[in-house]
Amino acid sequence: MDSETKEQNDMKSPALSLFRATCFVVALPIFFVDVQAQVVPGTGMKLEQVGDDFEDEKWEWVPNGNKASKEQDEQVRAPTGFSSNQRWFESPKRGMPDHIVRVETPAGGIPGSKGALKIQTLNSGVPGQNSGQMEQDDLVMSCSSRIGAISVSRNPSCTCRIYLPPFEKWEDRSGTHFGYRIDTKTTVTESQKKLLFSKTSKKQEEYWPGYFIEFHSSHDGRFPADEAMLLIRGDNLGHEVKSLKLSPGWWTLGMSVSSDGKVHFYGKQGVSKVRRLIFGFEDVMSEHGISTISEIYDGDPPHTARGAISQACSVGEVLRIIDILDRKYTDIN
Repeated sequence: MDSETKEQNDMKSPALSLFRATCFVVALPIFFVDVQAQVVPGTGMKLEQVGDDFEDEKWEWVPNGNKASKEQDEQVRAPTGFSSNQRWFESPKRGMPDHIVRVETPAGGIPGSKGALKIQTLNSGVPGQNSGQMEQDDLVMSCSSRIGAISVSRNPSCTCRIYLPPFEKWEDRSGTHFGYRIDTKTTVTESQKKLLFSKTSKKQEEYWPGYFIEFHSSHDGRFPADEAMLLIRGDNLGHEVKSLKLSPGWWTLGMSVSSDGKVHFYGKQGVSKVRRLIFGFEDVMSEHGISTISEIYDGDPPHTARGAISQACSVGEVLRIIDILDRKYTDIN
C-alpha cells in the first residue's frame, strides 16, 4: 500500500468503514525459488517505522483542498493531503476519500484501544463532476519512503483490522465497497521474435494483491438478503476469488509473502491473532521427534514436514508466539 492502487474502478462507495492497522510492510516478490513455509501475518519482528494504531488523540487528516484526479483529467491539485503523523498520504492519481477522521474504537475492538480510523466517500473522481461511472479514491500508507523495499527472503507480512457497520448503513448498491492491498513487484520474462531469431528480456512489473469487500443488496433482485463477500485478488491468472461471507463487526485480514514469491491470504472474524495455526502444532509434536517439531513445513495443505525432524529455532519461535499471545492478548479469542 505504499503506492497508488490500479485497475479497479468499482471500489469506492459511501459505505462506512473503520479500520485499525498494525504492521504494514512492502513485499517485493522478485526471485522465484523452492516453495517455502507460510508465515502467519502479524508474527515475527514488527517494523515500528510503518503502520498505525490511531491511538494518538492528536491524529488528524490535513486535506489541502480538493482531491487529486490525475487518472481522469491529469489534475493533481498539489499539495495533496496527508496525515499529521506523516504515515498516510493522498493518492495523486485518484485522490483521497471524502471523509477521513479518527474516531472512538467501535465495540469489540482490541481491549484497551481508544482510537480507530473512519473513511467514507460519496463523490469520487473529478471534484464537482458527476461522471455517472463507478470510480475510486485511495488512501496510501507511507512505506517505501520510510523503510525502502523489503525482499521476500525476509517473509514480510501485514495485518489490518476492519470494522464493518450494520448493512443498513451501507450504500444500497451491489458491488465492491472497500479494498485493502499491498504493493508488490515481480520479475517477468518477455520473448520477442525478430525474423529467424527470438530475444528474451526481463523486467520488473508491479502488481497489487489483496482483498475487496463486495456488498450484495437485497433490493438487487439477485440476492434474497443483504450480505457481504470477501474477494481475494487474485489467483495465478490475476482473477478475483470468492472467499468468506462477512457479517457486520470486526474482522482481521492479513497477507504474507513467502520467498517463492507467493502471497498468502488470511481472514478471521474478530480481532484475534491467528491462534489456530500456532496451537495446531500440538498435533505434530510426536510425528517425527518427541515433543518437538520439524525444521520447515510446506506452506500449502497438508503442510508436509521437511528438513530435520527437530529444529531448536522452530520450537523456540512457536514458544515465543504463544508467550506473546498469553501475555498481551489474553482477552482476545
